[in-house]
Amino acid sequence: MAYKITEECLACGSCIDVCPEEAIKEGDEIFEITDDCSECGSCVDECPAEAIIEE
Repeated sequence: MAYKITEECLACGSCIDVCPEEAIKEGDEIFEITDDCSECGSCVDECPAEAIIEE
C-alpha cells in the first residue's frame, strides 16, 4: 500500500510536520511523497483536505 497526494492538496504543510521519515517534499504546485515513505499513514490522518490517498 503506497500513498499519493492528490490535486486537492492545499500545500498547508501539515503532513510534513507529522511524517517520521521526512518523505514528503514540496513539489511544483502540491506536496509529493517520496520513496522514503514507510506507509505509516500519519499524513493521511493529519491532512485537512483529505488529499492523501492509497495508491
